[in-house]
Amino acid sequence: MPINDLARSDTVTAGPNTPVTELAGTMDEENVGSIVITNDETPIGIVTDRDLAVRILGEKRDPTEQTAEDVMTDDLCTIEPGAGFYQAANLMADHGIRRLPVCEDNTLVGIITADDVTELLADEQQKLGNIIRSQRPEY
Repeated sequence: MPINDLARSDTVTAGPNTPVTELAGTMDEENVGSIVITNDETPIGIVTDRDLAVRILGEKRDPTEQTAEDVMTDDLCTIEPGAGFYQAANLMADHGIRRLPVCEDNTLVGIITADDVTELLADEQQKLGNIIRSQRPEY
């Protein structure tokens, strides 16, 4: 299954100069755990709720003086929309990440998360369970 079928196209984005207090508010309002930092339509980093906790609170930095650029992960791992589900899962595992921006020609077109992958696997397991239940003898 191609990532394009699983990825969310309504990715929440912000610019590198966005204050972290605004990022935290946006995460709360949008009910997301990350914001992709873009320069125009090109992703240049990602800020997660964990980044805010560890890099701001954990390091006792003043959040009113920090921007996305100060806390973002800038060695961004991305995937193309035509890539497969297993490739995305392998990239996440290899890089220890839970969120994978989907890019086409360096333009952000969506995001897939570990939660999305887990939900897909659970749905597939449920279908297999239904097949097994329908074919087994009654006890």
